This record gives sequence, structure tokens and C-alpha cells, in this order.
Amino acid sequence: MNKHFTFLGALALSAGLTLQAQNVNQLVVQANKLGAEIQPTLYGHFFEDINFGADGGLYAELIKNRSFEFPDKFAGWEIFGNVTLQDDGPFERNPHYVRLGNPGHMHKHTGLENGGFFGIGLKANEKYRFTVWARGENQKISVELIDNASMGESQVITQQEVAINSKEWKKYEVILTSPVTFEKAHLRIFLTTPGTLDLEHVSLFPTDTWKGRENGLRKDLVQALVDTKPGVFRFPGGCIVEGTDLATRYNWKNSVGPVEDRPLNENRWHYSFPYRFFPDYFQTYGMGFYELFLLAEDMGAEPLPVVSCGLACQFQNDNPEAHVKVCDLGSYIQDALDLIEFANGSTDTRWGKLRADMGHPAPFNLKFIAVGNEQWGPEYPEHLKPFVEAIRKAYPDIHIIGSSGPNSEGDQFDYLWPEMKKLKVDLVDEHFYRPEDWFLKSGNRYDNYDRKGPKVFAGEYACHGKGKKWNHFEASLLEAAFLTGVERNADVVYMATYAPLLAHVEGWQWRPDLIWFDNLRSVRSCSWYVQSLYGHNKGTNVVPLTMDKQPVSGQEGQNGLFASAVWDEPTQTYIVKVTNVSDKAQKLNVEFKGLKKSVQLGEGTCTTLHSDNLDAENTLDNPNLIVPKESKIDIENNVLNTEIDAKTFAVYKFVKTTK
Repeated sequence: MNKHFTFLGALALSAGLTLQAQNVNQLVVQANKLGAEIQPTLYGHFFEDINFGADGGLYAELIKNRSFEFPDKFAGWEIFGNVTLQDDGPFERNPHYVRLGNPGHMHKHTGLENGGFFGIGLKANEKYRFTVWARGENQKISVELIDNASMGESQVITQQEVAINSKEWKKYEVILTSPVTFEKAHLRIFLTTPGTLDLEHVSLFPTDTWKGRENGLRKDLVQALVDTKPGVFRFPGGCIVEGTDLATRYNWKNSVGPVEDRPLNENRWHYSFPYRFFPDYFQTYGMGFYELFLLAEDMGAEPLPVVSCGLACQFQNDNPEAHVKVCDLGSYIQDALDLIEFANGSTDTRWGKLRADMGHPAPFNLKFIAVGNEQWGPEYPEHLKPFVEAIRKAYPDIHIIGSSGPNSEGDQFDYLWPEMKKLKVDLVDEHFYRPEDWFLKSGNRYDNYDRKGPKVFAGEYACHGKGKKWNHFEASLLEAAFLTGVERNADVVYMATYAPLLAHVEGWQWRPDLIWFDNLRSVRSCSWYVQSLYGHNKGTNVVPLTMDKQPVSGQEGQNGLFASAVWDEPTQTYIVKVTNVSDKAQKLNVEFKGLKKSVQLGEGTCTTLHSDNLDAENTLDNPNLIVPKESKIDIENNVLNTEIDAKTFAVYKFVKTTK
């Protein structure tokens, strides 16, 4: 053999092996070094009544304007025959009702019809509870669910008769069973006897609500929330907490007590965007603070209510007169203190007794309260200060959350963070609806935050693709990448919630959104699956993971990789999350260092979320287009050699065993 050739061949082989080694991304997990404790609240949900997320969505009421209290008292209703509006009803804060009288001819009819929220969704063989407050002497009404466009002999899908037999106001109920599935039914009521009859608070619910509760929540939507294993639940907003003006801010005290007497409130989202205009969008408060606290409890999530700080929405109000002066904040501060009493107070307190009277004698064990939403400028800390002082004095164990304003950086952000530190709030709420490049550059956002200052609540975030405001896969991929940095910095970030949460496909003002729905169906977006994968694989402690002794946060030379690692004590499992945002598959060598010789990581699992089409999304008609896929994966001598596809989020799990 030619020695010269042999030497050159050896050089070529050596160069090839070196090149091959360089193409493998060497990740090191310091498995014996448990880092920061991961808060149970790290991943959760933020709910706001936007996109018809409450009335017409999560709140299962099927009738719009059930108490005739919209500014247009018959909004949502078609009336026929002899129908008049009255205003001396049995409920002080909802005084209006309708009077049905003789139509004046034996072949004419009196009644009314409601189209619900974009129609009334019915499912075959399911039952629907119709209730109404009424008064009349030996009167009857026919209650029908109808298909207005039916080509059959009758429009009626199902019908029941209700006998009204009291001169005093009384609640009546009848159960209707639908023989068919139909998305856009209407409710129609006929007066079928002579004389006069009064009707108030006309309501229709599926009996199959979440946990079967009357005045309940839509079951499939709640299930989608529960299925992510949320640790925190923030409510009721958002901008609706502020209101377009203070008169229409969300007032929690109006949302509790008997549902029939909760007053209507204007929703600031009904006219915020003229290009997505819904002038009949109001809040019945039917799903109020009691129901929201119950929902948090059902999900196993910490409730996090938000209260007004006396500043109306600053986006919509330039005049200082739109806001409450600091010296006049007394009632607003009392509202916050009373809210804590409602959640936690004993049954011998005013608000604790109301909670018990509503059906929950035990306290809700509230630990957090947020004051204000996206306020900014010196007026915000000025307004926040007296709240902090009063809450600290009355309830020193409650954690107070302040705000860094509407942006993730910039002058207001830089101004507010030091102010929040001065006030010694416990957490600071950060919001970021940002494009792709922001998420790509923010993998190390929290690496250099002050470890001794207030903690971070990433309260509203979502990747808004440039020119792509829908829930396409690439947006969720970049959110997954960003969350590795959140998880790695769990000693700083205590909470993170995507926003908005819910959107009706016919009634949205804002997108992207986590969960989409129509009257009968719902779909979990790609972003939902990212939230779920993080929620189910949160772990109890951060474990250091590095590449070339640096955090893996999409930096130069890291080949588009973002990664984090955690230890889960109850299951004795190491969990590694890796996101590859590059357009090439990446080889990974993941070494778990520091384990005792007697410790062995057994066969593991790999769960991936991937799509070849970055613009693809899950839809109501194709809800499972992009879903996680799980497979078994081998590890040898506590070293994982694998490959992650381009544009993929992967979760690797290995149980710790002893030889």
C-alpha cells in the first residue's frame, strides 16, 4: 500500500470524524444539581371576556339578553302580537320584563323568539333546561326550539308546555330534549291562552354542563382548560377590569349573589375595533366571581383575581378627569379588601357569609391579588401605593401583583419596574404580544433579572406572526422555545399565561387565541398543545442544562436550539425540553452528569410537536391536524444520542432507577 496514500486517507478519515463530532450538539445536564424550585403556578390560564369568551362561550347560557336589559331592550329578540316592555319587575337591578297579552284576533299570536349567540347549538338526545320567572293566572305558554329554515312540515324541533299559575312572581322550569343536532336553532315562546302573562329572566342551559351545575359552564371548554393542568387562573381580565370608562369597569360585587339580580355591564370589547364590531356584546355577570373561583378550584389552579386601581383604560382616556383621584380611592380599596373577605372570610363576616349562602362555606384560600392591568406612567404607582398599604395591613399573607405596563420593554417598562420594587409588590405582570423575531431573541430574557426583587408574572403573551395573526404552527414553536427560558429561570418567573384564552369563530375581536369554538364544537390550537406539554411536564426543580457551558437559548452557534431541564420529585423523572427552530434536523448528545454509579436512567419517552407546513393550524373541521406524538426512546449509560427534526418541539422523559 502506498504510504503517502495511507497517510492522506488517515487525515481524511480524521477530518471526517472531527466534522461529524462538530455536527453533534453536546448538551450536558447536571443531574445531581437541583436548582430553583418550580412554582406550582408556573403555567396556567388567563381568562378575559373577549371574543365572546364568557356570554356565548364558557358561560353555557344559550339566550341573549335574557332579562331585557340591553340598551335596546329587545336586542336578540323578535316579538310578535301584543308584547309590551315593563320596568317594575321583581329584581331591583334588572327591573325590565315583558308582558304578553291578547293579540286581538283568534288567528293572531303573541310571543317572542330569541336567536341566542350566533344561533343556539343543540345536540341530539341531549336535554336543555328552560327556566323563566313568570306571573299569571291560569295561563300557558308553549316553549319551542325551532329551525327557522326547515323544509319540513314544521319548524319545531322540540316543544313543551308550561302552565303559569301564580299571581306572584315564581320560577318555572321545563326540560326540552332535542332529537337532532343543529347548530343554529332559535327559542320561540307562544302565549297559548287568553289573558295577560308576565315573563322575566328567560333562560336556556344544557343540563350537561361542567359538573352538572345549573347556571353552569360549557363542558367541552372547561375540559380543555383542565386538560393543560393549570397552576394559576387569572380573571376577569384584562382591559375589561379598567373599562372604557370607570362606570363600565368590571365590578366584582355586581357579579355575585342571585344570578337574576346581577346587573348588565357594557363590554369594552364590543366597539373597541370598528373593523370587528359587535354592538350587542354585553356582560350579564352570570359567570361572576363566585363561578370563576369555583372554576379555579375545579382545575386545581390558584385563583388570581384582578381589581381596578381607579384608572380607566389609558389607551382610551387621555383626560386625567377620566380617572379617580388618589384621595378618592377609598371605595376601590375597600372593594379589594372585601374581595379577599369574600374569598377567604369566615361565614360570620358579611362577604364570607355571601359566599357560604351561594353554596361554598369553605374559603377559597385566595393567595394572590392583582391591582390594575396595563396601567402606566407616574399615576399608576401613585394609585397602587394606597392599595398595597391597605392590603398589607389587613391581609399580610396575600401576594400583591403590580404591572410593568402594556409593553415588554421601552420607557414605560423601564420606569415601572423600579417603581414596583419601591412599592415592594410580590410579582410584576409583564405582557408581550410580539412577532417571531422577538421570541427568537428572547430565549435568555430572564437570565439577568434581579434575583432579589419582585418575581415575574408573564401574564399575557402570544407570538403574533407578521401578517399571520392566526394560530399557525410556527407561532406555537417559537412560544415553546421562549418557555424554555421561562422554565430555566423559575427562580424569577413564578407564573406564565397565554392570552387570550377563548374565541368564538363568529364573534372574535382579537387573534390568535388558545382555544376556538362554535356553538357545538371546540378546537385546541397548536399553542394549546405547547401549554399542555409544559403543564404536564413542569417538574419540581430546575436542573442545569448547558451547551459549551452556556444556557441553550437560541444564541449564535447553538444551531437554533432552545432547551431546559427539570427534575420531578414525585415521579423520580428527569424531563428535558428541546425546541429546534432551525430548518435542519439537529443531532443531540445529551449527557446526564453527576449521577451515582448505582443510578441508571431507564427507557424513556419522547413526545414531539411538529408540522412540515409552518402555516398550518388546527381547525374545527380538522382539529387533530397537528398533535403531539409519543414514542419510546433508549438511553445508554445515562447518555441520550438522538436527532430532533427541523421545526420541532420535543419533550424527553427518563425515570431514575437504581441498579
